[in-house]
Amino acid sequence: MSIDGHKILIANRGEIAVRIMEACSDLGLPFAALYTEEDSQSGHLDVARRLGGEKSLYRIHNYLDAGDILSVADEAGATAIHPGYGFFSENYRFARRVVQRDRAMTFIGPSWEVIRDLGDKINTKRIARTLGVPTVPGSDRAIYDELEAEAIAESLFEFQAKMGINRPVVLVKASAGGGGMGIDECEDMARFRQTYRRIRNYSLRTFNDEGVLIEQRVFNFNHLEVQIVSDRSGTNPVHFGTRNCSVQSPGLQKRIEVAPGFWPQGFAYSFDAQKVLDDITGYSLSIAKEIKYDNVGTWEWIVTPNGDPFLMEVNTRIQVENGVSACISSVRGDRDVNLIREQIRIGLGDPLGYTQDDVTFDGVGIEYRLIAEDTENGFTPWVGRIEELKWQERDWLTVHTHVPTDRTYQIPTEYDPNLALAIIWGKDLEEAKERGLRFLNDLKLNGSDSAGGPMKSNVPFLLAKTANLLEF
Repeated sequence: MSIDGHKILIANRGEIAVRIMEACSDLGLPFAALYTEEDSQSGHLDVARRLGGEKSLYRIHNYLDAGDILSVADEAGATAIHPGYGFFSENYRFARRVVQRDRAMTFIGPSWEVIRDLGDKINTKRIARTLGVPTVPGSDRAIYDELEAEAIAESLFEFQAKMGINRPVVLVKASAGGGGMGIDECEDMARFRQTYRRIRNYSLRTFNDEGVLIEQRVFNFNHLEVQIVSDRSGTNPVHFGTRNCSVQSPGLQKRIEVAPGFWPQGFAYSFDAQKVLDDITGYSLSIAKEIKYDNVGTWEWIVTPNGDPFLMEVNTRIQVENGVSACISSVRGDRDVNLIREQIRIGLGDPLGYTQDDVTFDGVGIEYRLIAEDTENGFTPWVGRIEELKWQERDWLTVHTHVPTDRTYQIPTEYDPNLALAIIWGKDLEEAKERGLRFLNDLKLNGSDSAGGPMKSNVPFLLAKTANLLEF
């Protein structure tokens, strides 16, 4: 195998760092793991010591300090960097720096050019449209002319009226913005003209660019994803099915993911659900082939109540929920599918070694994100100490966590209060839901805050949402 002789620097923390260590161990690869002072009690250090020894651990100041991370990579003799998700995982400048520095290393993710090209949502939309892939209706480039902007807005209002939308809404965005800055919505053309001028002026003041994007606002939709895997040739992508990620917090943070994305065997949808699933996997593969996608990635879709799919964006990294897709997948009949392991293997140059015909699917997977948060108070993070985290081992259950189960654990306030991922498999949706409820009801998750108050978690929210999974 071409991966022999490599050593992986894991530029991340918590649960994903644990899973990368385990995947490296499966592949027989040494690794170097990072931690900060705030993370010194994290269970990912325990796993590093167990699988890599004390010398595999390196303390850094900040997971977003690129210089610090690359210095550790040099000190550890790493030949590749795995960014996990978040942090540097979709930063094409960091990926480029990794592969172009004097002591070049491999970036385990897509090539930096692919990260750059698909990270630009306007560019992604343009590529999609040239291939006939449906995207959220609206402009696929920045608009600078007011008459052109009005024509686009009028066409969007007409389109929504034809779709039977009672309250059509158009989004106006600063094309140079990000993170929710410079966005407003309007319900008619009179308001549109005022909104367009205000956003254009805001964009010019803030970003020195008066370009504006105009899109349809979609309210009622399901959020689906397609999991894509392709080797460094970029010529042979395969999909590992679909996921439904519609159970989210008010801040649009995912809380439950289900694979596959719909369950036509059990529900009478108002549209051909199987055709939608087939269409979005086919569309996603067409873009992957066009851009020569060369690692693991996720194509994110919204599907309207009429069954109309629209591509939202491409995430050029491994995602939290990769395991729920793996748990329903087999390659040539082998159920031991691990997409992080695949990501490392092909990222280091191994050929994929199988085709779409070799990938089969069976059953339903549910992933719960266990989070310390007060779901009755705006999903605000809960701060305190975890005193007990226990679950009953089952052959249909996998739990990934960095929370130590043999001692108390103070949740670091510097990071998100994600505690664990639980992945449940069932032969069908009903069995997966029944097993999911059994897991949540049996789970022991307790703690206290600094005033002695009891822990707050999202377990009650997960219990309530399980009943209606995949209904639309």
